[in-house]
Amino acid sequence: MTDILLREDTGAVATLTLNRPEALNALSDAMLAELKSAFAALAEDKAIRAVILRGAGKAFCAGHDLKEMQAGRQSPDQGRAYFADLFARCAEVMLMIPRLPQPVIAEAHGIATAAGCQLVASCDMAVAAEGTRFGVNGVNIGLFCSTPMVALSRNIPRKHAFEMLTTGAFIDATRAEAIGLVNRVVPSETQQAETRNLAETIAAKLGAAVKIGKRAFYEQAELPIAKAYDHAAAVMVENMLWRDTDEGIQAFIEKRKPDWAE
Repeated sequence: MTDILLREDTGAVATLTLNRPEALNALSDAMLAELKSAFAALAEDKAIRAVILRGAGKAFCAGHDLKEMQAGRQSPDQGRAYFADLFARCAEVMLMIPRLPQPVIAEAHGIATAAGCQLVASCDMAVAAEGTRFGVNGVNIGLFCSTPMVALSRNIPRKHAFEMLTTGAFIDATRAEAIGLVNRVVPSETQQAETRNLAETIAAKLGAAVKIGKRAFYEQAELPIAKAYDHAAAVMVENMLWRDTDEGIQAFIEKRKPDWAE
């Protein structure tokens, strides 16, 4: 990986670190390109069963790189083409996360603002350090966080999302946990260990089952409830017919550890 995005694999867990601490890990054009490349590689990596996404330095991610955005405005069309391309590329990266076969856990600390908050909301799970602040603060500078709104409003109740978007106010980690933006809040000194424990717990499961389950989780969420049940039932039928699922059930009945092929 490049210097601005680091990857470290430990067993079946890959850790991606946003590494622009001097810019609070802002999502520059280069960072978006590196994330896209990293996610594409992970999608094909059968050895990795869980992913941790974290930020170096004092913040998780401060959102888009505003200096780059202002530079993009310096064109005959006042940046219209650049901005359209930027937000399309960002959406593409955000959508890659739920489409990955592996669960992705955000390890948030410091601040996660605007597209940084969107990044947390796009991950499958999130573990926040005590004191972390979350916000979609674009409205404070005259730019409504419309694209971060998409992920945020699919994570937390609408009224909470709308309040965050229109006031530009931060919420703390405790509030973020209460409304469902993060799974848990932990002391900063134990955050890495607790996030890794969660990742390793997931990585120890039958990888194929987690993969099919993650895909079905997001697919059914977009369907009316009756169609969601039909879709989920079809997925379970497929899952039940696997050799490793048969072995897992039999091992449970016989009170032994399953001998999975994967």
